[in-house]
Amino acid sequence: MQTQSDSHALAPTLQATATALRLTGLISFWLQLAFIVISGVVLLFAVSGRNFSTQPTPWLGIGIFWAVCGVLALCFNVYLAFRYARIGRRLRNPNPELRPRKVDTLRLLRLGVVVGFVGMLLSILGAGATVGVLVSKSISQPPGVAITDPNRIIRALDVFVMVANLNNITAHFVGATTSLGLFDRVHRH
Repeated sequence: MQTQSDSHALAPTLQATATALRLTGLISFWLQLAFIVISGVVLLFAVSGRNFSTQPTPWLGIGIFWAVCGVLALCFNVYLAFRYARIGRRLRNPNPELRPRKVDTLRLLRLGVVVGFVGMLLSILGAGATVGVLVSKSISQPPGVAITDPNRIIRALDVFVMVANLNNITAHFVGATTSLGLFDRVHRH
């Protein structure tokens, strides 16, 4: 446990950076974790519904694949956000030898930026593939006429894949902006 005299021994800029890393890391961790749960549940519905469906959508599997890749990248980004909070706590240590080095912290934050942008790219690919399937289904439906081909119907399960990809994009945006903002703050001090 840290005493009040120990925290006063730290430079004010180091205290502010440690607090920013800890709080921002925790906020980013919980936000991204919530998005993982939402995307995971929605993808689970889409995949399980697709397995029970008698009319599979052939090209929707590509959107599901990219969405799952985006969720896996998001899991790693959540781990990085947790690490930011831990680094913020370790920066408050009065012993300078036990604090993380600035170079290592910047490297970790840079990795978070890269993972966030790669995850956004994966999720955008999934969203693009899913939108392509949904548009092709909607265009192939004749207006005002009963649909005789069940493969042309846009089902809720098809839309779930799009929702999962949009949640992934949002979560990766949160992760990338968090890492970028913290990188700037640590780099300045």
